[in-house]
Amino acid sequence: MASTYNKLIKKYPDINIVSKQIENSITEETEVIYKKIGNRILKLDAYYSSFPDKHPAVLLIHGGGWKSGDKSMMSPMAAKLAANGYSCFTIEYRLSPEAKYPSAIYDVKSAIQFVKSNAAKFNVDTTRVAVLGCSSGGQMAALVGTTNKNKEFEDKIDLKSKVSTTIQAIVNIDGILAFKHPESNEGEMAALWLGGTYDEKSYVWNDASALNHVDEKAPPILFINSSFDRFHAGRDDMISILNRNNIYSEVKTIVGSPHSFWLFDPWFEQTVEYTTQFLQTIFKKI
Repeated sequence: MASTYNKLIKKYPDINIVSKQIENSITEETEVIYKKIGNRILKLDAYYSSFPDKHPAVLLIHGGGWKSGDKSMMSPMAAKLAANGYSCFTIEYRLSPEAKYPSAIYDVKSAIQFVKSNAAKFNVDTTRVAVLGCSSGGQMAALVGTTNKNKEFEDKIDLKSKVSTTIQAIVNIDGILAFKHPESNEGEMAALWLGGTYDEKSYVWNDASALNHVDEKAPPILFINSSFDRFHAGRDDMISILNRNNIYSEVKTIVGSPHSFWLFDPWFEQTVEYTTQFLQTIFKKI
């Protein structure tokens, strides 16, 4: 975040890195182990109401080109959403230098199972679960949601569980929907995660694109975007499919913002507002 700030400050002199603010009514529980792969341990941080009411859950996926970043980048948003009535979880997942696609997708779905299995502890309503991601995390969130009930996108260990990985809403913040598309400009970062270039691994590039999985079973989705077309490649095509299947979607564009707007004031609050309005709309219908 510091390096991103240093890149942006010259063009956006009034920006500030958002800090985590936790209200007294919110419990913060960090470094919770949700998955073990051999000796590898994956953790999440939880932010939830101290009162025992059941709340919708939001699992937050950080960005970083599938190669870098960590769950702490999503902590300010998780804490803010928790204060608005959600049980929130920032997720650690395996990055591309450690494990190739679809390992990170398996990790997110494992986290969904963990949260649902521990619903009583975290005050979660398991019938109202959303996945939110930013940039590469947004791409992952869209893929996780559009592969609801698709067993090919679940770890063999998770398939043994009776706990569903199905989610009811997606929030995609400036994440692509198609790796190979007239609007996309994916290269080295994507190739590292997908195990090769498009010429080498075209099937994998297509398989990892949420646009190729969206159908009548897709959940409602909110797109929050900058004005850079490459970061929502495939979005309009996806919306056409959603519309044909009468699936609700929204598009919010934060004009004049950089790609990483959600990490900084003055755009953070607007991002949270769009997200909470959308989730309130969707979860009232359930």
